[in-house]
Amino acid sequence: MYLQRLKKLREDKDLKQINIANLLNMKQPQYARYETGKRDIPLDCLVELAKFYNTSTDYILGITNEEKPYPKIK
Repeated sequence: MYLQRLKKLREDKDLKQINIANLLNMKQPQYARYETGKRDIPLDCLVELAKFYNTSTDYILGITNEEKPYPKIK
């Protein structure tokens, strides 16, 4: 499920794969492999994307349908 969510989150912001690849300090083909499922996305990239999209890793992974991020721990 996270493959569709990664693509949807990116497209909702009208971004290209190259934009996200630059955010993650990688080349576009490498990021494309994450979106197509040819490679598993590393945990550090997943966390960075959740922060960037202002959502939770659980939402990206399909564990929850709640798109809002969890409240921050004080």
